[in-house]
Amino acid sequence: MGESDQAAIRAILSGDKEAYGALVVRHSQSLFRVAFRITGNEADADEVVQEAFLRGYRQLESFQLRSSFGTWIYRIAVHCALDRIGSRKVEDPGRIAPGTDSDPMDLPLADEAAGPERLLLSREIGEMQENAMHSLTPIERTAFVLRHMEDLTTEEIASALSIAPNAAKQAVFRAVQKLRLRLAALRVNV
Repeated sequence: MGESDQAAIRAILSGDKEAYGALVVRHSQSLFRVAFRITGNEADADEVVQEAFLRGYRQLESFQLRSSFGTWIYRIAVHCALDRIGSRKVEDPGRIAPGTDSDPMDLPLADEAAGPERLLLSREIGEMQENAMHSLTPIERTAFVLRHMEDLTTEEIASALSIAPNAAKQAVFRAVQKLRLRLAALRVNV
């Protein structure tokens, strides 16, 4: 863990509640990125980040200083995102994909100067990809995102999801197989 994270945690535990703001600023962007990729929408990702930091603050006394705060709060955010997905399905079981939010870190699928056919094709491909991601179970989607978008190892994924490494590996494998099947129509025969 970085020395600045340790110093901030010590200050918080000593009564300086304002020191938590430094941790929030330092780790918000990475939490938002993973929350957005898991939930698929900006509003949910914002709520996940807020909930993760709130839970982290409430549980800070149980945090062990020899651990990495970034990894610890990341794990909390992943669980919050999974909780959010689960509650969203209970609130609106027919909801598949929000479709209106876009990842600010993604590059556009087509050149702005592309013709209308190419723009339409790119939009259709994007919708197919998003629907394919939403066809995965929450654990599969999260495992896939953590492995292929966040570049975490199987052990890190297992730790973040609180599952066995073999279960994490299987979740990634199942996600890849399902995505390949759902997106097979996009393959171009050469």
